[in-house]
Amino acid sequence: MHSPDNIQYALESTRVLREPDRRIDTFGETRFEFQLISELMDRTGEVRIRTGEIEAMRPRIFKPEPYREIELEGFDPSARARLDALVEKFRSEGRDLAFLQYGFNFRRGQVQEEIIHDSMDAVRDRVMEDIRRTGNPARAVIEGVDDAWEISLIKFTFDMIMRSREINAFDFKRKGLL
Repeated sequence: MHSPDNIQYALESTRVLREPDRRIDTFGETRFEFQLISELMDRTGEVRIRTGEIEAMRPRIFKPEPYREIELEGFDPSARARLDALVEKFRSEGRDLAFLQYGFNFRRGQVQEEIIHDSMDAVRDRVMEDIRRTGNPARAVIEGVDDAWEISLIKFTFDMIMRSREINAFDFKRKGLL
């Protein structure tokens, strides 16, 4: 279990060195490969490379239409009227209260680890040169924190959601689904 400070440190330290060439597909699942490089915390001159896949499920439209079913327990009696007025205001402005829900599958069993006895700079340069040489468009290269590497991977997935959501929403609107 990671402390809030460890999570914050991992989020602040994680850098995506190379993004995949594509975004999350609107109408299908998307598979990304990743290489996550991190310095071992207790040893100098040793870098771990984790290689694996992460799968983004097709975004789903989440449209909480039955606003009447939202419970307002503990609010004063006028809260329902204020919620209804807010919903009506958004609708009159042409704003839709729907949002997209994303999900990811991470297959931990398929993650391979390798420890390289070299500096972080040298390993980073070799990994980046390898990706330039092979040109794999689905691979991300992430630099993260070794003991909280899962947090680094989660940060990558959130970044992919943020970069994909506008095009996904556009695709749904174009098909008349939003």
